[in-house]
Parts: sequence; structure tokens; C-alpha cells
Amino acid sequence: MSRANDAGARPALWLAIGGGVLSGGWLWPIQTYAAEAAKIDAGDTAWVLMSSALVLMMTAPGLALFYGGLVRRKNVLATLMHSFILLAMISVQWVLWGYSIAFGPDIGGIIGGFQYVGLATVGGEPGPYADTIPHLAYMIFQGMFAVITPALITGAFAERMKFRTFLLFGLLWATFVYDPLAHWVWGKGGWIGVDGMGALDFAGGTVVHISSGVSALVCALVVGRRRGFPTEYMAPHSLPFAVTGAALLWVGWFGFNAGSALKADGIAANAFVTTNTAAATAALTWLFAEWNHSGKPTMLGAASGAVAGLVAITPGAGFVSPVPAIIIGGVAGIVCFYAVVMKSRLRYDDSLDVVGVHGVGGTWGALATGLFASTAVNAGGRNGLLLGDASTLGFQVVAIVATWIFAAVMTWIILRILDAAMGLRVSDEDEQMGLDLSQHNEAGYTL
Repeated sequence: MSRANDAGARPALWLAIGGGVLSGGWLWPIQTYAAEAAKIDAGDTAWVLMSSALVLMMTAPGLALFYGGLVRRKNVLATLMHSFILLAMISVQWVLWGYSIAFGPDIGGIIGGFQYVGLATVGGEPGPYADTIPHLAYMIFQGMFAVITPALITGAFAERMKFRTFLLFGLLWATFVYDPLAHWVWGKGGWIGVDGMGALDFAGGTVVHISSGVSALVCALVVGRRRGFPTEYMAPHSLPFAVTGAALLWVGWFGFNAGSALKADGIAANAFVTTNTAAATAALTWLFAEWNHSGKPTMLGAASGAVAGLVAITPGAGFVSPVPAIIIGGVAGIVCFYAVVMKSRLRYDDSLDVVGVHGVGGTWGALATGLFASTAVNAGGRNGLLLGDASTLGFQVVAIVATWIFAAVMTWIILRILDAAMGLRVSDEDEQMGLDLSQHNEAGYTL
């Protein structure tokens, strides 16, 4: 070979070597997509990708606006930033190691293995969890759930946690609480889900809502109350913000629940209908419960009720029919309202009612799934107690208790470590000034 030919061949040689290294899977798997094209359903793939975008919208702008409107004006940007930065940080964590811990090959029913670190071997072919969509589509759909769950917790410590502590808390909580719990319930071989005990959680009653709700309670107790709570007036600074955020959550929840069917099919349609039905019913029952309790109905009450109904229907959306969804949503609106009322009597400062809405609503929804689930709706599920299978309710209770204990203990450990290492909350002076200025040197409004 001549020197000229040798020089010309070198780039191709190094490209071939580099491609071989990368195709080993650590940075990016080299896939032959055409060979798998016949197995991919375009409609299912489009639905799951669109659902992923809807769930992303739930975090930012949905939850960001909902929480941002509920805090005082001096903390609006800091609260918006919680959701926005978690969207960025957990998206990266999910690609590097989170997805592997949650959905990698099973290790003892507790966590996934490390075969998917850096998305090794996760490509355009169908994966082990869905046979008509690319593995990457399933990965990013689940990633949006991993993003929103720690963002929900931020409502418990809004207006008082250090930003650098918040960053580490979010990363550690996602890694050591959310990822293992997702494997327990949804991972192949996880001990709680269909491959293990057989508990039902269609879209995240335990994984997302109970885990965030109980973690929020621990955060509220360990971080402590805001200065002036409960005597100082701490009204929401922008109800239009909050209601807009709640409406975006309602829309995004169709991707959250109906997208969890992983197909554009009848189960997805059922989940879509039950999701809307439960949300609408809960908005009404919360409104009337509040009207009866305080003498006046409020816009914030109706919006909070809708969110409570969405939370409660999540575990059963693809397992129950529309009429039970009315019962689930109706009870959620009342129970969650009174759970929020009890907060002031118990004197713990869950700033934005994460415990009452997500913890209580998620627990009720998981129990209700054990009551109303029907194999006529989803042959892959189980019949609930009201259709003759009492074991289903028993499995739901075990899943609820396990989630409460695991999330509470792990959250307490993470907070204690962070408190000893760097402190959890800002100084009294910084809290009085507001986190927008003290933590970020900017203001939400310039008048």
C-alpha cells in the first residue's frame, strides 16, 4: 500500500475502531434500526413520545406555575427554579445511572443491575418492557416520571431550604429512593409488582405519589416551620399562576396515566376517561366540602381538588372503569380537603400541601384500586375486593406500607446527612429577605 493510500485509510480505520468501542455500549449503542423496524408500531411509538412530552409539561411549566403561584412574591423564582432545575438534573441522572437502577436486569427484586448505565444497549429496538415501541421511547417516558416525583416534594420545604442543599437532596433522593422503588413496582423481577407479589400500580400511586407525599412529611418535620408559621399571613401571591399550573397538570396527566398503557389501545382510552372523570369529580367534592366547612367556595379549592382526583386515580386508571373513577375522585376530594385542614391543627408546615394531596390521595387511590380493579377492563391486572378477590386489597396494603416505610426512612437519612454536612435551611435573615434575592440575586417582579 502506498503512503498516500495508507494516509487515506487511517481516518476510516480509526472511525471503525471508535465505532467498535462505542458499540460496546457505554456511550452510545450502535444499532441497526432497519432490522427491527417491523416490530415497531408507529402509532404506539407516537403516543408514548407524545405522552412523554405531556409528562414533561407537568413539571415545567405545570408544577412550576402551580407551586410558584402558591408561595409569597419574594420566593416565586426560587420555587419555579426547583421544578426547572430538577427537570434538567434528573434528566441527566436518568441517562447516566437512574434508568439502569430502576429498570436494569433484576438484582434480588430490589434494584436493577448496571447493564443500562449510560444507556448501554438501550436503543431503537423494542426493549423488555414494551414490544411495540423503541426501548429509548420507554426510557424517556419513564424518565419524565423520575423528574416530576422529587419536584413534587419541593412544595413541603418551599421558602426555606438552601439551594445547594436542595440540589444534593434531589439527586440523592432520586437515586436512593425513587429508582429502587420504581424497580420494586415496575421493574422486571421487582418484589412488589406483577413479577413479584402482584400489587397493582398502573401509573405511579406508590412510586410517585405516596413516595413524594411521605417524603414531604419527613421534610416538613426535619427542616422545620417557616418563620412566622402559623401566625403570619402567608397567602398565595398569584392564584392565576396556580390555577394555570393546575390546568396544565390536568392536561399533562393524560400522558401520565393513559401513556402508561404504552400502546394506543383500549386500555389507554379507558385510562384517559377515568383520569378526566376522577379529576372532575374531585374538583366538585373538594369545592363543596370547603364551602360547607368555611362558608365560601374558592378557585384554589377547585384546582386543588382536581389535582387530588388526578393523584387518586393514578394507580387504578388502567384497571378500573369510569363509574368507580367517580367514587375514587369523589372520596379523594373530601378526604384530601380534610387532610389539608388537619395540617394546621397538627402544626406541621407542609408549605404547599404535598402530604394532604399526594400522600393521602395516593394512599386512598392505591387502596381503591384494590377495591375496584377489574380484569374486564385490563386482563393483565386482577379483580379487586368488590369483584371477589380479597388478596388484591391485601397486596395493595403491603405495597402502601412498604412504600411509606422505605420513603420515610431513606428521606430522613438523606436529610440528616445533608444537615450535618451543609445545613438544610437558609438563615433567618435570608428567609426574611426571600429566596429570590438571598439565593439567586434576582426578583420575580420589578415594579
